[in-house]
Amino acid sequence: MSVNKIKIDLEKIKEKKTTKELLEFGIINVDKPSGPTSFDVSEFVMKALGLRKTSHFGTLDPKVTGVLPVALNRACKLTGFFLGEDKEYVGIMRIHKDISLEELKKAIKEKFLGKITQLPPVKSRVARVFREREIKKFEILEKDGQNYLFHVECQGGTYIRKLVDDLGKELGVGAHMLELRRMRAGIFKEEKSYTLYEIEEAAKDEKKLREMIIPGEIVSELYPVVQIKKDEMEKILRGQPIYQENLTEKSNFNKGTKISVFCGDKFIGVYVITLEGRVFAKPEFVLQPIGK
Repeated sequence: MSVNKIKIDLEKIKEKKTTKELLEFGIINVDKPSGPTSFDVSEFVMKALGLRKTSHFGTLDPKVTGVLPVALNRACKLTGFFLGEDKEYVGIMRIHKDISLEELKKAIKEKFLGKITQLPPVKSRVARVFREREIKKFEILEKDGQNYLFHVECQGGTYIRKLVDDLGKELGVGAHMLELRRMRAGIFKEEKSYTLYEIEEAAKDEKKLREMIIPGEIVSELYPVVQIKKDEMEKILRGQPIYQENLTEKSNFNKGTKISVFCGDKFIGVYVITLEGRVFAKPEFVLQPIGK
């Protein structure tokens, strides 16, 4: 079997772990309500479940609702590996003057699909320099007067409020966003998200809590899996890079590829392939055994 097709059985990993182990290296997909900041939501989960720390995967504005994955304890180290994934939203925008649906769709098709450039909003925490982002889908679903229900699928890091504002400027009439809901953040979807109330209740019900927690090993669905030999595991966990001879089978991945490294169903870490002499890959994150 080609290493490209190795798949980790997340359900099997979840079944084998205690609830404490899941809380130590897990993720909960939160359905964020309107009002609190993403940080507030992350803090709520931490306190409700009695954790040391939590970290959310990608900020949502306070008024925006929907998918907000929150990493638990040691899974916080995975945050950076999930942030660039595609996002999906539904929202309502108001066009400041009545225009035809055809005119609106024409502007979207010509200027707001594919690769676009965006200047982050004044209130954003990133440098205000033009950045290229890809809009994979921008559909108008319904029209109600000057309000439009829309669906957007885009590259991570796209500002939807700014997208709407720029569309209004392109039309020469102005536009602003009224409501926004994130339906998907990479592999995390709305259908399997939980409200803050449900999380608070699950803190008193171990069965419900276990259902909610996604093992941190789900990172293997983003980065291809490479297996190492069992007798090499201890040295690699102590910081040794992965050598070609440590692999259970020859790899055909290119230099620079990020990979999820496993020994059987035990997650070792996220590595980047370097192909420097004997060295196959170097670590970006290693999940050290507790107590070592």
